Amino acid sequence: MPNRDHAPIGAPCWADLWTSDVDASRRFYGELFGWEAMEPSPEFGGYFMFHRDGVPVAGGMGDMGDMPADNTWKVYLASDDADRTAQAAADHAGQVMMPVVPIADLGRQTVLVDAVGATVGVWQAVTFPGFTVLDEPGAPGWFELRTHSLSEAIAFYRPVFGWHTEVVSDSNEFRYTTMVDPAEGTPIAGVFEAPWIPKDVPSEWTIYWGVADADVAVAEVVRLGGSVVDQPQDTPYGRMATVTDPSGAEFRLRMPPAP
Repeated sequence: MPNRDHAPIGAPCWADLWTSDVDASRRFYGELFGWEAMEPSPEFGGYFMFHRDGVPVAGGMGDMGDMPADNTWKVYLASDDADRTAQAAADHAGQVMMPVVPIADLGRQTVLVDAVGATVGVWQAVTFPGFTVLDEPGAPGWFELRTHSLSEAIAFYRPVFGWHTEVVSDSNEFRYTTMVDPAEGTPIAGVFEAPWIPKDVPSEWTIYWGVADADVAVAEVVRLGGSVVDQPQDTPYGRMATVTDPSGAEFRLRMPPAP
């Protein structure tokens, strides 16, 4: 599914970076992925877009008044009614961190903390659908919730976002479930049980950005001032690595497996 005009309900549809160094982040991602950083918008508090080949691929934001940026990427899931999604989250052991607000004529958004402690955004599209290109270099390649309790996570996302799920593995060594597009039958996001996460450490959503060559991309991350958390390694789903940008925001790189 490399191109689409809208995201299925419940699917990841956008991602943005909350960074303590806007200028450095604009340079870093521009050189790493070939993105063009658009001008910050005073109307939206300095929020800006990254474009890839002229198409929006991600957002970015610096400190918000007295709230310093925490240098993280946030994933947004698509909703057809943000108010209903927020209420459902509250009804299923989640927390609504901000009221649902309109963003001009683009859409409506809120931010939740799910039942396992992961922060996730909600986007109800009006004129802006989020990213429309997937599975290409410099575009989103996969999305994953890493949690200490897969069962609690699924019990939240099924009723709150209407997820259709499919168990990939349910062994003590590897527990993984995917959210599946009911129309296409294709996997859209994953939930990975990571038992090494301490109970007092929140679960987290992570994003994988597509690259043509994982090893080359990791070397470029280092050259640009970022750091390597996990070196590239081969998996059944491609060659992957975990890195951070110069401000410490963590993300993953994915080179798809050979056909």
